Amino acid sequence: MDQFFTFTDEAFLKKERDKARKLRSSQWWKRKRASGICHYCHNAFLPKELTMDHIIPLSRGGKSEKFNLVPCCKECNTKKRQLLPFEWKEYMDSLKK
Repeated sequence: MDQFFTFTDEAFLKKERDKARKLRSSQWWKRKRASGICHYCHNAFLPKELTMDHIIPLSRGGKSEKFNLVPCCKECNTKKRQLLPFEWKEYMDSLKK
């Protein structure tokens, strides 16, 4: 995969990670992951097994806002790393070939 831009402003990253930490304990997040469905692979999991993922990663300029946060399984979160949505789609499409 090509080298990609990463956002390294430590103050920004710290602020956004703190916002994500607060959102993880909110009722909004508990309802969001209650379905038990991973946003990426669409498999079912126990809600407590789902992690919070930034669709646009913080390191790529994403923010800890509700529209950018989704529940996903650990496997997808680990594989996705810092990929943007179109890069993740390309990766998933390559697995189908």
